[in-house]
Amino acid sequence: MEAGANLPVKYIARQKLCLSATTEYWVHDAQGMPVMMVIGQLTEKLKEAIQDLIIPQMLQTKLLVEIQADDDRQSPQCTFIFDREAYEPAFFNHLWERYRIAVITYRKDVRDNWDKNDFESTDTQVLSQDVTMQLCEKKITLGGHTFREIRSLAEKDEHQTAIITTHPTLGIALIAGRMFGRWCQENFFRYLIHDYDFDKMIQFGVESIDPNREVVNPQYRKLTNQLKKLRGKITRLEAKFFPLAELAMDEKIDKLPEITERQMKYKHKIDILRKEENKMVTLRNDIPARITLERMPEQKRYNKLKTESKLFMNVIKMIAYRAESSVASVAFDHLNRAKDEKRMFVKQIISNNADLIPDYQNKTLTITLHSLSAPRFNHAAQQIADLLNKTETIFPGTNLCMIFKTTANLDCEGSGVLLRRESP
Repeated sequence: MEAGANLPVKYIARQKLCLSATTEYWVHDAQGMPVMMVIGQLTEKLKEAIQDLIIPQMLQTKLLVEIQADDDRQSPQCTFIFDREAYEPAFFNHLWERYRIAVITYRKDVRDNWDKNDFESTDTQVLSQDVTMQLCEKKITLGGHTFREIRSLAEKDEHQTAIITTHPTLGIALIAGRMFGRWCQENFFRYLIHDYDFDKMIQFGVESIDPNREVVNPQYRKLTNQLKKLRGKITRLEAKFFPLAELAMDEKIDKLPEITERQMKYKHKIDILRKEENKMVTLRNDIPARITLERMPEQKRYNKLKTESKLFMNVIKMIAYRAESSVASVAFDHLNRAKDEKRMFVKQIISNNADLIPDYQNKTLTITLHSLSAPRFNHAAQQIADLLNKTETIFPGTNLCMIFKTTANLDCEGSGVLLRRESP
């Protein structure tokens, strides 16, 4: 973290730690390709990020339009798929009524089980893999709003996973496949962290935030966390104290003094903690739960890291990842183990050496990729090169037509591959 940056504390699941951090919110399409991203300023939850950051960006770029009062369209403009963090039935209804945005998410607080006989075997796809699930759909009312609820029954432990949606027409198999396939986004983050230096600090420096922005009072949050820990201690002591009363009823009389002594010890500890709890509650009641930034001490006042360079680099990484994915999809048909090797193959091309040979007289730019690590990769590279050469693409800013070749297939006319020249 940049020195002088006072960032809110967030829980980092990957490191299992609470650290000062800034949150990025990424939007991907159904294939897991990145579409857009926004950067949060303070402690925005996913619901707030959708409402205050993502939707305004989509409206500005004409990906969405606001629905007028007399507009009776019943098909969604788009569908948001996310986890329980943004769960709120009234919010889901608001998204549909105002923007015709459908929602697919897991349902919270499921307390019942549906009859196992109601589930039917259904074929679907999760992350491009054919899967058979036991699915069932029913109507449900939550917070005064009606939703479609889809449940998946696990065959091993008979656990029921509940999904709700506001999409009026999407098939039950597609809904389940899209929801369970949401992990493609986690795979994307893992890949970028490993190969794109995703978490690297791009630009040093901090910027101020609107002083009128309201945040949770850090003192209030600190006391709340302390209360939570204290009440946890009380609960654990009570779990040991109350069973002793039942034990005393069943034990012999000569055992009662020992049990009573243990009860008194637990009761004494509980009374002390209860008094401490009451003091902390009284102290917290005198502290406002939310304050504006200008009311925070200047040395602790929240600010944010500079975002311009980070946004720019993220856009480049999005473009690079989508380009890499496109080449990988083209290579899929030319690799025997394409599912496991297609990205490794593309990364070899990106990191390999190449020769750039301009010919201004014949108006060509020959790109020759050095041999890859295995014949099957060289063969796939040749197939892609043949495809690219047919496009007769002109190198941007010049009149040179690009010709792709590989040193492993110099005897094969027109062979080669698209590449990126690496600086030494």
